[in-house]
Amino acid sequence: MAGPAFRAAAVRVRTPATSANLGPGFDAFGLALGLYDDVVIRVADSGLHVDIAGEGAETLPRDEKHLIVRSLRTAFDMLGGQPRGLEIVCANRIPHGRGLGSSSAAICAGLAAARAVTIGGHDKLDDTALLELATEIEGHPDNVAACLMGGFTLAWTEGGAARAIRMEPAASVVPVVFVPGQPLLTETARGLLPRTVPHVDAATNAGRAALLVEALTRRPELLLTATEDRIHQEYRAPAMEQSFALVHRLRSNGVAAVISGAGPTVLAFTEEEQAKKVAQEAGEGWAAAKLPLDVSGAAVLPLTGKGSAGPGCAASADSVGGT
Repeated sequence: MAGPAFRAAAVRVRTPATSANLGPGFDAFGLALGLYDDVVIRVADSGLHVDIAGEGAETLPRDEKHLIVRSLRTAFDMLGGQPRGLEIVCANRIPHGRGLGSSSAAICAGLAAARAVTIGGHDKLDDTALLELATEIEGHPDNVAACLMGGFTLAWTEGGAARAIRMEPAASVVPVVFVPGQPLLTETARGLLPRTVPHVDAATNAGRAALLVEALTRRPELLLTATEDRIHQEYRAPAMEQSFALVHRLRSNGVAAVISGAGPTVLAFTEEEQAKKVAQEAGEGWAAAKLPLDVSGAAVLPLTGKGSAGPGCAASADSVGGT
């Protein structure tokens, strides 16, 4: 049986940074942020060529071990077969090892690009299957759901399959991220978590997680209370003491601040008039940035130039993730 047919033209995929957990929503909530990686992929006659600019350019592999390549290969297997060759150009802006979903961005970029470059790819790998495949590679669905769908997402597994819904975050919510200079392995942060937590803490988190849905979508004034967590953040404090000190300082000043994902980045929810002042709270050793909310998720974009993966892109894009 013949394998799949591929498009001759290159495809470009843009994937957003994401913040998971958001305080009480451990391994369930995700939020897409307006900081992006761009990947341009073209099917070639033979071989594998990977070019990387930006974050990770000095350390990431340029062979089959690269996470985008591994994700492409997984998707092509699902789509019916591998192309003869691949040319991949990456423009990375999402910091690595900081709790901003860089691995999810790479996974989603690879899967979405494989689908886009395969003729009839969307029919063979729909949005539900894309989420399931991304979750299988990543290990949990919270970041990949937000990366694919954009906005504020709630993800879970049902019968062993990943599921997610997308919600619209309130337009007045302005995220500010505080990125430290040193990374932290997710495995290190997860290794500090206990096997069980007190019942009272679990009950508190359940209530706060439910409240966070209302706070982040309709009533941002409740975000400080809604982002309280008792089941994962404090247990991870020994691995990122400065991050937790910043979280506590911001919260004591009335700012809804949490650890972003597994850390060590700190995420604060502010309003436009507060954002600049809040961004100055961290001091030296942190890169603070106000980021827009991303509402589109992973998207296939038109190329701005031959083989370009630079920062410019057309304003219009097709959403990859479903709603």
